Amino acid sequence: MTIHLYLSLIPEALIASMLSPEEFGSYYAVGSHKKLHGQAVFAELDPTFRHDYFKIEEGIKRCVPHADGRPKRSVYISTYRVLEHMPLDALQKLYLVTAYGEILGLEPSQDVPDNGRGLHMYQELAPVSPLVVSALGPPDFHKFVTQDPASLIHLPALAFVELQLGALAHDPEFGAVQDLPYTYVPHLRECLLEVQDKEIQTKIVNRVQSPEFLYRTIESGVYIGNAYGLSFFPLPSRADMRGKYYRWWRSANAVT
Repeated sequence: MTIHLYLSLIPEALIASMLSPEEFGSYYAVGSHKKLHGQAVFAELDPTFRHDYFKIEEGIKRCVPHADGRPKRSVYISTYRVLEHMPLDALQKLYLVTAYGEILGLEPSQDVPDNGRGLHMYQELAPVSPLVVSALGPPDFHKFVTQDPASLIHLPALAFVELQLGALAHDPEFGAVQDLPYTYVPHLRECLLEVQDKEIQTKIVNRVQSPEFLYRTIESGVYIGNAYGLSFFPLPSRADMRGKYYRWWRSANAVT
């Protein structure tokens, strides 16, 4: 059986598995026994990827079928400091899995969105998971966190997703909330106003935010970056999600 290597972002881990990405996504989000549902975000890695920090060969040796022939679902190779030791060229396809096991694959793109205008909100996924707002667009936010020597907040690598702000991006005080599903809008407005009016580039909205988020609130896509570069995995258009990827879209918007 083929052995796959997966980088999980919720939670951060390096995993070997005999399951295909579609099978692994369903297993990882839903499991084989009755349990709470949970989202999963993970990337399939180049199967030839090796790094001295990880005991990958040992993990692969342990990834063997069960006595009855069932494939080995997961062997955890590492659960600590995984992202910072992951070269971006090892990343292949990224997968968003709903709490019900529906999976959507995202291809990497060279067309990283520019910084744009207005304010931004980011859900950090790994290695930390605060919810933050910023005056910086995705490329500059990535550089600020991973490459700016003057920044007091520094991480060797970061995975994050940009979330929608709607009218609040340009008018945080009076902008219409419309269909934004956030329950913390008054606090969000205050944080956005601080970023807009003061000489600060980022503001934490919630430092203990769960890394899970509503997929329908994704503004552009998922970003994974380090000191050497930034990888971008764009979400399909809303039209494609409602048509081509309808099962995933419906599952993503279902109430758990």
